[in-house]
Amino acid sequence: MSYLTSSGRRRPAAGAPGRLGVGVPGYAHPLVAPGEWAALTRPGVPVHWAVLDVADGPGTRPDPYCVATASSLRGTGVRLLGRLDLRYGVRDFGPLVCDAHRFLDWYGVDGFYLDRCPGDRAALPEVCRVATTLRALGDGAHLVLGHGTHPFPGYAEVGDQLVTFSGSWTDYRWSQVAEWTADHPPDRFCHLVHGVPRTHLEEAVRIARWQGAGTVWFTDRTRRGRDGEAVDPWEAMPGYWDEIVSRLGPGVSE
Repeated sequence: MSYLTSSGRRRPAAGAPGRLGVGVPGYAHPLVAPGEWAALTRPGVPVHWAVLDVADGPGTRPDPYCVATASSLRGTGVRLLGRLDLRYGVRDFGPLVCDAHRFLDWYGVDGFYLDRCPGDRAALPEVCRVATTLRALGDGAHLVLGHGTHPFPGYAEVGDQLVTFSGSWTDYRWSQVAEWTADHPPDRFCHLVHGVPRTHLEEAVRIARWQGAGTVWFTDRTRRGRDGEAVDPWEAMPGYWDEIVSRLGPGVSE
């Protein structure tokens, strides 16, 4: 199978295979999912970053379970990002910065995951303002922009990494990469994909490599629970976590 840019041309050399790692978009609270958080501290797990969301942000007071989890992750070198919801550009600047201060003061985060980040050209100046402020607060904080789709190319100059795909396996396997991404190395892009069957995990890894993503999160969980209720597919560990680690961990030949 070959993968094309949105203009129909084959992706240039920047999409060549490279070392992949995982970005964890946000497990459930450590009290609810202690095993998931503990698994990230195992030696050899190729975690680029993990997102902490205490209560739709940092919460209103320090959470002891999250404080302990943050300390444990820092001890193993895993980059911890506080989740800040930009609400597609309608979030007020003041409360956003207040939440950033709390994440830094209470949990010592290494940066921020800007969830529901707008991707249109008109919103770029305000997102740039937010990014500049957060980096000043966090002494060079690492920023991941959670667009979920390909944004206006100028955002590549704002975030350390852009989430250019977030969605289902059905959509991902037929997705196309924006041509402008070929001008940047794979470590600038992340893909988050839910509903990936175990039997298609190898194909998903191959797509990510050819589309030039350096960070991925693949899970067999979907947006519907057993009873048909809506669920968050990112809150729990994939059923094939050990297989992901073995495929992407240190010593894996590319």
